[in-house]
Amino acid sequence: MVAVETSPNSSPSAEWVSCLDKRPAERSGEDVDIILTRLKGVKAFRRFCPSLLLQICSCAFYEYLEKGITLFRQGDIGTSWYAVLSGSLDVKVSETANHQDAVTICTLGIGTAFGESILDNTPRHATIVSRETSELLRIEQREFKSLWEKYRQSMAGLLAPPYGAMESGSNNDRLADKDSLGSDSLSLMNKSLNKVPSEKLQRGGKVMRNAILSRAPHMIRDRKYHLKTYRCCCVGTELVDWLVQQSTCVHTRSHAVGMWQALLEEGVLNHVDQELGFQDKYLFYRFLDDEEEDTPLPSEEEKRESEEELPETILFLAQIGPDALLRMILRKPPGQRTGDDLEIIYDELLHIKALSQLSNTVKRELASVLIFESHAKAGTVLFNQGEEGTSWYIIQKGSVNVVIYGKGVVCMLHEGDDFGKLALVTDSPRAASIVLREDNCHFLRVDKEDFNRILRDVEANTVRLKEHEQAVLVLEKSPRASTLGNIKYTVMSGTPEKILDHFLETMRMDTHHSDPDPAVDDFVLMHCVFMPNSQLCQLLMQERMEYAVTCKRRVLNLAMRWAAVHTYYLQEEPAALTFLEELYGSVSNDSRILRALKDFVPDLEKVVKLQCQKVLLRQFSNGDERLAKKQPIRNSDDILLKVYCSDHTYTTIRVAVAATGREVTSAVGDKLASNEDLLLVHLSSAGEKHVLKPSDVSVFSTLSINGRMFACPRDQLNALTPLPDQEGPSAGSMSSFELMSSKDLAYQMTLFDWELFSCVHEHELLYHTFGRLSFRRTTANLDLFIRRFNQVQLWVVTEVCLCGQLSKRVQLLKKFIKIAAHCREFKNLNSFFAIIMGMSNPAVSRLTQTWEKLPSKFKKFYAEFESMMDPSRNHRAYRLTVTKIEPPIIPFMPLLLKDMTFSHEGNKTFIDNMVNFEKMRMIANTIRAVRHCRSQPFNPDVCQPNKNHAEVRGYVRKLCVIDNQRTLTTLSYRLEPRRT
Repeated sequence: MVAVETSPNSSPSAEWVSCLDKRPAERSGEDVDIILTRLKGVKAFRRFCPSLLLQICSCAFYEYLEKGITLFRQGDIGTSWYAVLSGSLDVKVSETANHQDAVTICTLGIGTAFGESILDNTPRHATIVSRETSELLRIEQREFKSLWEKYRQSMAGLLAPPYGAMESGSNNDRLADKDSLGSDSLSLMNKSLNKVPSEKLQRGGKVMRNAILSRAPHMIRDRKYHLKTYRCCCVGTELVDWLVQQSTCVHTRSHAVGMWQALLEEGVLNHVDQELGFQDKYLFYRFLDDEEEDTPLPSEEEKRESEEELPETILFLAQIGPDALLRMILRKPPGQRTGDDLEIIYDELLHIKALSQLSNTVKRELASVLIFESHAKAGTVLFNQGEEGTSWYIIQKGSVNVVIYGKGVVCMLHEGDDFGKLALVTDSPRAASIVLREDNCHFLRVDKEDFNRILRDVEANTVRLKEHEQAVLVLEKSPRASTLGNIKYTVMSGTPEKILDHFLETMRMDTHHSDPDPAVDDFVLMHCVFMPNSQLCQLLMQERMEYAVTCKRRVLNLAMRWAAVHTYYLQEEPAALTFLEELYGSVSNDSRILRALKDFVPDLEKVVKLQCQKVLLRQFSNGDERLAKKQPIRNSDDILLKVYCSDHTYTTIRVAVAATGREVTSAVGDKLASNEDLLLVHLSSAGEKHVLKPSDVSVFSTLSINGRMFACPRDQLNALTPLPDQEGPSAGSMSSFELMSSKDLAYQMTLFDWELFSCVHEHELLYHTFGRLSFRRTTANLDLFIRRFNQVQLWVVTEVCLCGQLSKRVQLLKKFIKIAAHCREFKNLNSFFAIIMGMSNPAVSRLTQTWEKLPSKFKKFYAEFESMMDPSRNHRAYRLTVTKIEPPIIPFMPLLLKDMTFSHEGNKTFIDNMVNFEKMRMIANTIRAVRHCRSQPFNPDVCQPNKNHAEVRGYVRKLCVIDNQRTLTTLSYRLEPRRT
């Protein structure tokens, strides 16, 4: 199950950790199933046979590393084998005995396995240091040797040589001419990519041809061009037109081009002159079946079968099409790439972790020079240790071994990892050899000349402003000049004061403050990370004292935009309110003399009046307040919070929303007249205890769905047990909602989700990403929205697992698929994904008897919906879907949070004591995506509810769920026991 939680131990995913922490002899069958579910999502284990994977689940351990921890040093005798489950680790190698001389040769990412040297007790070849907080799976030497003896054949192809299998290969297997991309080398690439057309693509081509002959037979006919006749051909533009009309999963014309390109790469579709790229132009293409003159037309039976298979075939091609399109573009010589081509490559580069620390300008430059390179054979040596560095590589598909003379394989690199840059930067020989671990590996390559040119261009276009010999502002010349022909500069980094000065000096005055320059909007959104409001207000007031009218107008423009973004947050900061009042008074006086300031007075007056707000009292519980229309929870609000004791009695306290753990325990102690030191504990329904820190902020919103807050002395911690009502329902509610219309249910869910989504302040996304403790701010509205996603997901699992009758379970699956379809219709992607993820939960997906009874029509709907969850290429399927939808949209929030975390963790906030504003810009872009989703109001009249709308409304706002994965798994096995 994919779930997002605000507390590390409140997530159902934490359950697999507790299972791994048990001694192997104490693990039950359910423990092994929970571990197995987690490991199936890790690349290193995808190709292990089921019996081997079960053995690993039975003997492996969990290891957690903070950032900067040395796992082992070069020369140590190994005791364990490891696989990376999350995070990343640096591989450091030293040529001397001094570990200080170690050089980082690569980084190990998720899915990487290492440590096979324990098979023959050889010393470790490298030092491994955690690059960030990381989770590892560890297998001790004795168990690993036992697995090796028993499953040698299965593991040989997965472990690094010399223990694993390695086919011989040499540099002769490389492309004949890596610097040339003429037709010969392109042909060689195609052969190396796909030696034999896959059966699925061959069948897909036949289905597409038969469907065209059935639905639009005029498309395949003889064509004449320049006095030459081309037999049985289609036209590229017509093929694209036809495909776009067939299914909603074909998002754009370029998406359709990629789908036809996938068939063309396999030789199932061919250009009449053997060109290797499909084009949306008046060019002729012929299906493989039409190459022979006497090929008969499909029979009626074949047409009927193809019609049945067409949705599944289009779905399959839609999944592989984007990759085929990218390969086609990358094969073009750089000089022939169009603007659209460069945007597609650039979009791909945005989501490659190896490039996360590069500026967007550099990524755009890379898009124009990247070369696609592929190799067919495992064992091929990409380059040897000691050779001159000529290229930098990023792995797009497959994996490689990093080999050092005398030490063997020191690590493996996988998709998304990069290598070879060090030799280019330092102009030194290659530090290691790179050998392909598997067949059919794809790389993105940047050659040395282009690499150095980009570095030179970046340096040439960079302006550094210094004070007292220290850089205070770094600007980069924009490759795109302004409409007036003036040179534009982009802020890359700087001190907070100089960044503010720059934006005030360069601010365009031809735009209204409600529609600001994007660069100014970046500053207004992100300044709280590096410049608190008190400092900003002080600096703006100083600027306001300038005599120039233009300067005053710029300050007012920025101040109005700042107030519009912060909204009610300003009420909680006395310095901000004082600044606004003084600014209003000053502008009112100045406007009598300076007419240019008169337009600002009414808007500024409205902003100042916003401060007249009362502190609200909110009760956060599981009661009927969920039926009321949601209002944003503010930092200054008070809440009534139930805190339980070890004997299950409780006390109700009134605290501020942003109250810390220390403030909550103090309030509980006062209420109970207790002088003991109390711990504040989040207790989940599974009995997992998470002790909250005294400094934790807004602790109430960290509760999981069925979690409860306990306060107890330390000696009572182990005695805490969940309340009976934390277990969740014991019977399903199908009888309540099976008579409700699926559309009404989806509508009311969307209405509720929109209320929750509308309450989320943009800055809560920042606080969630950078840590709300740094800001002493609540993220309660965001937490509730995420909690709703998990609740809907668990509602699906709970209802299915509590339904004992097979026929009723089948009806439930159909109902949920219908509700999901209507959620998508209402553009509620958050609940849409929650429902589909609930259906893919192991407790539901393992119910094979239930799924077998599901009608094929619903299976196809579910397959299409599930394809939108495809995480490959950074959830490209979802992102393409969103681009086609107009607001209002309720987005898939976990993915937006993931994007922000990716930008945050992959880039430093400060560089050389200056703010890394490029990072601020990247995160601001994600926040603007949220803003875009809410840029149009939600129309509640989009669906006229039925008479029982109050009943439906009450039901969807009070979903009762089981949030214990172990309990859900147990219920699932009772419904359909494990087959022997």
